Amino acid sequence: MTSPAPDVLTIGAYGWGADAFFDALVEAGVAHFCDIRARRGVRGPEYAFANSRRLQDRLRALGVAYSHRPDLAPSASLRSALAEADAAAGVRRRARTRLDAGFADAYAAERLSGFDAASFLAAATAVGPVCLFCVEREPAACHRSLVADRLAEAGATVRHLTP
Repeated sequence: MTSPAPDVLTIGAYGWGADAFFDALVEAGVAHFCDIRARRGVRGPEYAFANSRRLQDRLRALGVAYSHRPDLAPSASLRSALAEADAAAGVRRRARTRLDAGFADAYAAERLSGFDAASFLAAATAVGPVCLFCVEREPAACHRSLVADRLAEAGATVRHLTP
């Protein structure tokens, strides 16, 4: 008998209030929270809960393990290229609903070419479901969806948590 595929969830900060955000994680049974942001802060008082120290303190109180994987965060040059693509398309970052195809290809080449999805799954889901975290509301507008897709190719089941 084979064991069920590991659970991978994703969540962004935008669109959530603090209580609803953490309630969603608890309800989904998240055991490991994986922060894949380069800079672990979010502007605006409504998103103070997503700033690294506060986020880690709240997760610890909930009994959820935390890890930071800057190797999965877009580089400064990739973030800049995405900002340029957004500007060319006339889209504000928080209003973006999908990633630019050029960014997705460049991210895959830069960050996912050496990513061992099977090893990540084995380690990250050892105690239960893992949740990939960045800031964008829409999964398709965020690099976390690219990581989740790679994990799905390795056999994971993926579910996106949205407000």
